Amino acid sequence: MKFTNGFWRIRDGVQISYATEVRDLRADADRFTAFAAVKKVERRGDTLNAPLLTVDCFSPAEGVIGVRVTHLGGKRRLGPDFEVTGPEGGAGAVRRADGVTELTSGPLTVSLDENAPWSLVFRDADGRELTRAGRKGTAFATLDEKAQFDTPENHHMLTQLALGVGEQIYGLGERFTPFVKNGQIVDMWQADGGTSSEQAYKNIPFYLSSRGYGVFVNHPGAVSFEVGSEAVGQVQFSVEDQTIEYYIVAGPTPKEVLSRYTALTGRPALPPAWSFGLWLTTSFTTSYDEKTVTSFVDGMAERGIPLSVFHFDCFWMREYQWSDFQWDPEVFPDPEGMLARLKAKGLRVSAWINPYIAQKSALFDEGAALGHLVRKPNGDIWQWDLWQAGMGLVDFTSPAACEWFQSKLKVLLDQGVDCFKTDFGERIPTDVVWHDGSDPERMHNYYTHLYNKTVFDLLEKERGQGEAVLFARSATAGGQQYPVHWGGDCWSSFGAMAESLRGGLSLSLSGFGFWSHDIGGFEGTPDPAVFKRWLAFGLLSSHSRLHGSSSYRVPWEFGDEAVDVAREFTRLKHRLMPYLYGSAAETRRTGVPMMRPMVLEFPGDPACRPLDRQYMLGSDLLVAPVFTEDGEVEVYLPEGTWTHLLTGEQVTGPVWRTERHGFDSLPLYVREGAVLPLASDDGRPDGDWLDAPTLLVHPTAAAGYEADVTVPDLTGETAATFRVRRDGDALRVTATGTERPYTVRVVGGGEVSGSGEVVVPLS
Repeated sequence: MKFTNGFWRIRDGVQISYATEVRDLRADADRFTAFAAVKKVERRGDTLNAPLLTVDCFSPAEGVIGVRVTHLGGKRRLGPDFEVTGPEGGAGAVRRADGVTELTSGPLTVSLDENAPWSLVFRDADGRELTRAGRKGTAFATLDEKAQFDTPENHHMLTQLALGVGEQIYGLGERFTPFVKNGQIVDMWQADGGTSSEQAYKNIPFYLSSRGYGVFVNHPGAVSFEVGSEAVGQVQFSVEDQTIEYYIVAGPTPKEVLSRYTALTGRPALPPAWSFGLWLTTSFTTSYDEKTVTSFVDGMAERGIPLSVFHFDCFWMREYQWSDFQWDPEVFPDPEGMLARLKAKGLRVSAWINPYIAQKSALFDEGAALGHLVRKPNGDIWQWDLWQAGMGLVDFTSPAACEWFQSKLKVLLDQGVDCFKTDFGERIPTDVVWHDGSDPERMHNYYTHLYNKTVFDLLEKERGQGEAVLFARSATAGGQQYPVHWGGDCWSSFGAMAESLRGGLSLSLSGFGFWSHDIGGFEGTPDPAVFKRWLAFGLLSSHSRLHGSSSYRVPWEFGDEAVDVAREFTRLKHRLMPYLYGSAAETRRTGVPMMRPMVLEFPGDPACRPLDRQYMLGSDLLVAPVFTEDGEVEVYLPEGTWTHLLTGEQVTGPVWRTERHGFDSLPLYVREGAVLPLASDDGRPDGDWLDAPTLLVHPTAAAGYEADVTVPDLTGETAATFRVRRDGDALRVTATGTERPYTVRVVGGGEVSGSGEVVVPLS
């Protein structure tokens, strides 16, 4: 939200009070509180009839400093609040000298000079200034009737943090606008807005800076960001509240920032290995029954395209009755038998759900009688006709409602369903009363967190830890704990394909480790060229799903070549699974995402900072999807020697290249020094990865080259480790944890099979 009118003036109807000077400061061993006047106090009378801001500085975890600014502290806190976890007690240490108070936590320090104009200065371990809340950086604004703002409140807390010259800002959720957020207005407000607008399904009040720090605004409601779009040298964020709280998260690398941030808000669970295979759906409004489903499944098998998951979208339930969690008896008269027949083919089954209960559903009257549906202030059940006629909303702030909702889903799990697509959760009303008394404005964004948590918890309870997976559309901070998330309703075009990738890369820099999208696009029917290019992109994402709206997405609908492309890239992904699942396990441990923007892996390379049409899949695979029918694509390769995984071509970076690829290829480069463990079984994603694996070694020219590579088991734990080291004109490979045979193939060198220790000539 903009409060100023250019540099000199304030907007009509707005009054801003800025922290100006410290009037008192109280310090403990691990935190301090400053009391800031909003005008220069020159005489005792100036302390009367004037506000005083309370500014608390503390450290919830090593390398993280929190700032809480309060105007009027008597406002009742209704919740909800983000679940922020940290060590018991404070993680910082306070030092005071010569009027300067410093709080240090790990490599991060905030300082406040009581003898100078108000400024909170944040520095790294080397004393380099990262950012500051300076002269206009700590304030509140009040609005009167002249103010032209569409807001129910008249009091806003705001912070401005300085942007350095050339500093770039990323993140703030799954945003489809330009990848670098400088110059943008970004409002945290969940919306069902598709992938081609400024609205987002996943609003995360966290951003990452190219200067090596992150900022998390600890407020689940409407946070408005002005990223160099009001004051061009500042990131401003504001909330309609009496308090604003934010955390500065130290790096210095962006990976370390994300690791610290996800330690605070929650690390992603590890999805089961089977979920990394290909998902196929009925699509949305298409006509389907068991015969149709079987024809799709058998058609994939007949064409040699391995399929891991079959998904039933909305119309597995009866029309006007979403959600009642009952199979349409006319279309699916034998759901248990059908699911058993699908599972006999080696498939997992996913079912679409949402938290909206149509009036025609039997669950509406049941939920209303039990008090499980959200109500208006006058006691009426909140309802509207958008999406489903007369629908109500499950109140997940009620533990009893959560258990009720889970009991309905458990019936499906007992029938044979394995996982759920948790759709919707964005259009949450604010003119309602929640069971636990939550603030409706704060609950609007947070609702999705309770929804996905309720379903994920059930899956973990019924299927076991490590077997739970969602296909979720909406999320807020902390939602990364409940993977997987997908990119929502995109069009079937190259432009929408690029939008989707931008959104996914933005989400990954917001702490989300696993992400997917609808291969071929959702709305409309893709041109065969779009579909084939999207197949390669989709099968080189963490999760891969064929899904559409009004048309099917089986590959043969788009020609024989599409079938070939689907087969080859699905089998390629299966061969890469030891590497991919190792990367997934790293995501669980560290919070670093699987799909990584180039700036995350190469923060010291300025050319990588704006790149949003390519990414690293794990630490060693560079992927550049093709967004053209003729196959022309630009790709940037950072410093080092890169080897094309499919052709073996080697390219030395840093270099920009314009390449042309057929539908069976794309820029897919392996990093110098990498060792890729490849599975021998390309028919499934969750096979025996120690059954005759191949280690594809891309050595450096350095005489002392060494590399360790692990092959995980299906829980993500290390099953075996292979140590690769250069020994003269050969590579010596030693296996630990397995005595089974394996093959070592050296790019530009030899290939040797054996067990235990294997020696391979380099040329």
